[in-house]
Amino acid sequence: MIVLGLTGSIGMGKSTTARMFAEAGVPVHDSDEAVHRLYAGDAAPLIEAAFPGTVKDGIVDRTELARHVLGDGAALKKLEAIIHPLVRADANAFLERSRAAAAPIALLDIPLLFETNGRGRVDRVVVVTASPQVQRERVLARPGMTEQKFEAILAKQVPDAEKRKLADYIVDTGHGLDAARQAVRAIIADLTVGKP
Repeated sequence: MIVLGLTGSIGMGKSTTARMFAEAGVPVHDSDEAVHRLYAGDAAPLIEAAFPGTVKDGIVDRTELARHVLGDGAALKKLEAIIHPLVRADANAFLERSRAAAAPIALLDIPLLFETNGRGRVDRVVVVTASPQVQRERVLARPGMTEQKFEAILAKQVPDAEKRKLADYIVDTGHGLDAARQAVRAIIADLTVGKP
């Protein structure tokens, strides 16, 4: 089984691209979705112990948690030390299920693949990209997003040009959904054609 890592900077269309892989029959593990699930499950008591008052009715209150960690590097590292191993274990269980189901490809949707040194966890990397103008328009159209927030997020991410250099495959979502869907199909064909 080939493990594909899907990544891309904010506003590049990564979630849409992940859905295209899923629609094409590729099992997809979404790290963000796993965090949401863990915040309502295994992570909740650990986060409450580390950040008292952040869990309500057994579920992490993301707004309250943000108050504890935003702008505090040490607190953020503490949170990451709790959540990253849980997300990784969740992804590993997903990969085991995909192997057991004899899936030829399984996809790990990891927003911060390069930032968290996750390259070794995957066989190939797909980077989702778009022009800086398209990216900016998409991100600034999000509710509550400001220029400053956007710039702060970008500052923490490996630049798009760097990600593209490190990619095995690139899906450019700036040319419309049909073009992106064709790129996804081409990647799947490249990885499966001639394979038993």
